[in-house]
Amino acid sequence: MRSWLKICLFTIIICLFGILPVSAIEINGHDPVRSMEPDHATQFTVDYYEDGSKLLSLDNGQKFLVIPENVDFPNGLPAGIVPLKQPVRNVYLAATAAMCLFDALDSLDSIRLSGTKEDGWYIENARQAMHDGKIIYAGKYSEPDYELLLENRCSLAIESQMIGHVSEVKDKLEELGIPVLIDLSSSEPHPLGRTEWIRFYGVLLNEEEKADALFREQKKYLTDVLSAENTGKTAAFFHISSSGRVVVRKSGDYVSKMIELAGGKYVFDSIGDPEKSTSTVAIDMETFFAGAKDADVIIYNSTIAGEISSIPELIMKSGLLAEFKAVKEGNVWCTAQNMYQDTTQLGQMIKSFHLIFSDEANELDELPYFYRIK
Repeated sequence: MRSWLKICLFTIIICLFGILPVSAIEINGHDPVRSMEPDHATQFTVDYYEDGSKLLSLDNGQKFLVIPENVDFPNGLPAGIVPLKQPVRNVYLAATAAMCLFDALDSLDSIRLSGTKEDGWYIENARQAMHDGKIIYAGKYSEPDYELLLENRCSLAIESQMIGHVSEVKDKLEELGIPVLIDLSSSEPHPLGRTEWIRFYGVLLNEEEKADALFREQKKYLTDVLSAENTGKTAAFFHISSSGRVVVRKSGDYVSKMIELAGGKYVFDSIGDPEKSTSTVAIDMETFFAGAKDADVIIYNSTIAGEISSIPELIMKSGLLAEFKAVKEGNVWCTAQNMYQDTTQLGQMIKSFHLIFSDEANELDELPYFYRIK
């Protein structure tokens, strides 16, 4: 009995102190030797094994065992774990948010097939790779070219959560022997949780050191901003649709959170249904006018509706905008079109927001990911 109690006590201690995860999974009869607990990300964890294998566990239940090139496939792999042999090559990338992470890790050569056409990318290296034929278009996520994927020996399909709307596509890919990894970065509650997915892909691509360094850089931007005084400046973030509706970010969305982290106050702090996965809310111009006319700063979202270059061009979308405080005082900014595709730099985006709110950008016409409209 005493021996049994000692074993139980030892197990509790090592779990509490992080030597092993509470629900350690044995691979080839061995428990992991250590684990990665992300700083901000909540949608993945990583376990490391003595032979160099790494287990990527996603919050949706998916598990992938990344196996080094010189290590044999394990015997009797537990059910539900998908083996991925390094180097990972000929990826079909349908999750647009991941392209910038591959690019930052200098690993675009791992991608052979894209779910986005060349002109849909605002990441220069991705556009160039498609222009040069190094990455080819293989159909959007809902209609992939299965023959092209097989011809190019696709070893992994990386999908966004949109694949849930066409589950038959996921089923078909797996039927053809192509594993499907669903990128969950858009479900991260903290903005830097999205950026921390660079560590996830660093594990997949064997670039952990580079990934950790890039993530630390973005954390430093956030630390610097959080140490500064809260500005109290109010801000609206929006675009106007072709139908004349104003589309704003839902309160609690990662963009509105970046505004808050940067020391600003998002004017629509109680809009949208928190139970719905959508990140935007469409409202009429009168409602937008009532909520944002006195905002200190307004930021036009060009990533959906296209860039605008001047205040007159903005006012052409609605004459009511001429009455806004921010328009009268010249505090109108527009996003660059690569904003949503570059999640590796969310710390720097928060820094840019802070420079706008703190008046440190008063003499500037351009910041990383934003430019002033005059």
